[in-house]
Amino acid sequence: MLFSKLDYNQFIPHIQNINRTEGDILLVDKPYHVTSFEIVNKIKIALKKTFPDKIKVGHAGTLDPLATGLLIICTGKKTKQIEEIQAMEKEYIGTFFVGATTPCFDKEKEIDFTFPTEHITETLILETAQKFMGKQMQTPPAYSAVRVEGKRAYDLAREGVVEIKTTPKEIDIKQFDITRIALPEPSHLANSRIQDEKTKTNPEIDFRVVSSKGTYIRSLARDFGLALNSGAYLTSLRRTRTGDYHVNNAIVPVVN
Repeated sequence: MLFSKLDYNQFIPHIQNINRTEGDILLVDKPYHVTSFEIVNKIKIALKKTFPDKIKVGHAGTLDPLATGLLIICTGKKTKQIEEIQAMEKEYIGTFFVGATTPCFDKEKEIDFTFPTEHITETLILETAQKFMGKQMQTPPAYSAVRVEGKRAYDLAREGVVEIKTTPKEIDIKQFDITRIALPEPSHLANSRIQDEKTKTNPEIDFRVVSSKGTYIRSLARDFGLALNSGAYLTSLRRTRTGDYHVNNAIVPVVN
């Protein structure tokens, strides 16, 4: 996979006035195909180039390379607030592609299985979404940073380990709104309020989720597809909010 590159110089204007004594919290709108760690590293370089003394830097939760949105970077003494920020609820918007799955539950890998979708209706989708509300156990993806027998799950997956058993964790989905449903032609739902377009191949579902710390939206895509008696994977994801920190107030990096 090819990733875009960032120039650290663009962060210098944003860090020149940080509070070097108490530290600061920087909000960054992570671009597509840029890793969270690249953002952190470029901010570290910008700080090193700007200030003579070493300033501690840490993040309050990464995003997958194919996801965009809010990345919170803490500097100096503000790094002590990282755990507090990580514990805050998160808001995401994104899209599920229904009728197929991938090994990583998003489009980083090729489709491995396809499933029927002829039975899927708008009513079924809306009713299924309601079933995911509240506290529940969720199994993290094999391609994730959780540890399995001392190793990162994604390292095992990339080594070719077939059966990777990640431990289910309790999560809390506080809001799950379906914002768009696109069903294949032909469809008897053409005049529905919520359906604003049709697809010629597979259903697509746009959503908004507010959830607790530790929720994997890729796993939600997998589980949602199973609940539809089909399959699904994530084709887009954007984190819009963590607690009271909103992506609308974030630095927007330019990628090369």
